[in-house]
Amino acid sequence: MKPFRVFAPYGGAVDSAESGKVARPSSWWIDALIVIVFVAVTYGVVAAASHWVAPLTAQPHIDLSPTALPVYAGLSTLRMALAYILALVFSLIYGRVAATRRSAERVLIPLLDILQSIPILSFLPGVVLALVALFPHSNVGLELAAILLIFTSQAWNMTFSFFHSLRVIPKELGEAAGIYHLNSWRRFTRLELPFGTIPLIWNSMMSWAGGWFFLMAAEQFTLGTHSFQLPGLGSYLQAAANAGDLRALFFGLLTLALVILALDQLLWRPLIAWGDRFKVEQTASGQAPTSVVLKALRRSALVEWVSERVVTPSGEAFDRAISRVLPAPAIASAGASMSRTASVTLASDQPVPRSAVAPPAPLHHLQQAARALTLRRIAGLVLIGVLIVVSVWGAVSGLRLLATVTAPEWGEVAVSTGATLLRTTAALIIGVAWTVPVGVAIGLNPRLAARAQPIVQVVASIPATALFPALLLVLLSLPGGLNVASVGLMLLGTQWYALFNVIAGATAIPSDLREASAIYKLRGLRRWRYLILPAIFPALVTGMITATGGAWNASVVSEYVTFNGQTHSVVGLGALIASSASGQNYGLLLAATLAMAAVVILLNRLVWRRLFRLAEQRYHLD
Repeated sequence: MKPFRVFAPYGGAVDSAESGKVARPSSWWIDALIVIVFVAVTYGVVAAASHWVAPLTAQPHIDLSPTALPVYAGLSTLRMALAYILALVFSLIYGRVAATRRSAERVLIPLLDILQSIPILSFLPGVVLALVALFPHSNVGLELAAILLIFTSQAWNMTFSFFHSLRVIPKELGEAAGIYHLNSWRRFTRLELPFGTIPLIWNSMMSWAGGWFFLMAAEQFTLGTHSFQLPGLGSYLQAAANAGDLRALFFGLLTLALVILALDQLLWRPLIAWGDRFKVEQTASGQAPTSVVLKALRRSALVEWVSERVVTPSGEAFDRAISRVLPAPAIASAGASMSRTASVTLASDQPVPRSAVAPPAPLHHLQQAARALTLRRIAGLVLIGVLIVVSVWGAVSGLRLLATVTAPEWGEVAVSTGATLLRTTAALIIGVAWTVPVGVAIGLNPRLAARAQPIVQVVASIPATALFPALLLVLLSLPGGLNVASVGLMLLGTQWYALFNVIAGATAIPSDLREASAIYKLRGLRRWRYLILPAIFPALVTGMITATGGAWNASVVSEYVTFNGQTHSVVGLGALIASSASGQNYGLLLAATLAMAAVVILLNRLVWRRLFRLAEQRYHLD
C-alpha cells in the first residue's frame, strides 16, 4: 500500500509514513548559488521597474545585435511571469467557483467560452489605448497592456483544466472531506488543489508556451496611425522578421530556446517531480519523475531554514485566520462509510479518523456561518449589480458600432466564418490524430518524459509567427498557397493544448490500474479501449476545448501574414479581424469578433459540453 500524502499548503508535502526529520547532507555551494540567483533576479526586477517608470516611448529603437538579447529576454520573461501569476490566481478562483456552485456554472462557463474565443487583437484597441491614456507619462500603461494581453493567452486553458479536475474528484475523497468536517478553505487546500495539481502543472507549461506564441503581438502592435512597441524578445523577433534579417531571427529563436530550456530545468521539472506525490493510487509508481534541481533544493540548509522559520509559520497563521472566517460546516456528510475512506489517498494534515460521523459544530460556528453567508449574499448582489450596469453600457456601445457595419460587410463576415471553421476543424483533426498516441507514450514513461518534455516545450513555445514568414515564400509556391499554409500555422499554435492535456491525463493514471491491466493481459487495442482512452478522456476533452478556442485565436496570425514589408492574406475571420484592427474599422472588428465568439460558444454547447458530461458521468475515477 502506498502511504497517503499529506499536503502541507505552506511547507510542502511529505509522506505520512515518514516520522521525524530526514537528515540530508547540505552543501554550501547550493546556498551560495541560491543567494546569487536571488540577487540577480532582484536586480533584474528593479532594472525593469526603472524602465516602467521611464517617460513613455511609443517606438523605442530595437537593437538587432545579439548583445541586446539577454536584456530583451529578461524583460519578456518578467512580463510572462507577471501574466502567469495573474492567470494562476484567476484560474484557481474562477474554476473553483464554477465547479462548486451549479448556479454560478451556468453563467461562468459560457462566459469563459466567450473570453477564450475572443482573439488577442480584439483586446488591443480598447486595452492599449485606455491604459496608455491612464498612464500618459510613463511606460506603465504599455507594460500593463502587454501583461494583460499575455494573460489572455494563458488563463483560459488553466481555468478549464482546474474546473474539470474539480468536477471529476472521486466520491470517496469528497465523502472523506465531509467526514473530516473541512470548511471550504481547508477542502480547497487539502483536497481540491492537490487533486488538480498534476493537470494544472502541465497546463501551466502550455500557458507559457501560448504566452511565447503571442509574445510578438503583445510587445509590438499597430493601431491605425498609432504604433506601440516594447523592448523584448517578441519585438526583437518581429523587427527581425519585418526586416528580413534571418541572422537576427536565428539568434532570437536560439535565445528563446535557451530561456525555455532553462525554465524547464529550473521550474517545470522540479514541479513535475514534486507534483507526482499527489497522484491518486493505491500502490507506488514503479518509475517516478525526478529533478536534479529539486534534489539540490532539498539539500539546501537555507531553503530548509526559510521554510521552517518563515514560510510554514506565516502560512499556518494565515490558514488559521481564514479558517476562523470560514467555519466548518455544521453537519458532516451523511451516510459516508469509513470502510471506503480508510484506504483513500487524501491530502490532509491529520490522520484519517476511525469515527464514521464527526460531531455537530457548536452554536457559535453556526452563527459565524450565518454571518458569512449574509456577507457573501450582499457581496454577490453588489457584484451582480455592477455586472448589469457594465453589461448594459457595453451592449449599448456595441450596438452603436454594429450599426455602422454595412450589408456587404455582414456577408463578408459570414463567408469568412465558414472558411475559418473549415481550417480550424482540419487543424484540430490533424492535431488530435498525432498528439493522443505521442502524449500517452510520454505520460506513461517517465524516462521518455524527461527527454521529450524539454523538446516539446521548445517546439511548442517558438512563436510560429516568427518562423512562418521565413517559410512563406516556399509555402506560397505549394498547391493551395496560403490556404494550406494557414492550416499549418494554426496547427502549430493549437496542437500543444491537446498534447499537454493528454500527457497530464496519462501521467495521472494510477499505477494499480496499469498493474491490473497487465494482470488481465490487456494489450494493443483492448488496452486502449478499456484503460487508456477512458482514463485520458476527461483530459482529452479539456485539451480539445482549449485547442478549439486556440485555433480560432491563431487564425488571426495565420490568415494575415506580414513579411519583408508585404502582407499576404486569405478569406477568413482571422484575416478580417487583423485587417479591421489595422485599419481602425472598429464596427467590422466587433462584428467579426462576435461571429467568432458565437461559433466557439455553439461548438462548446453542442459538442464539447456533451462530451465532458459523458466523461464526468462514465469515466470517473471512483
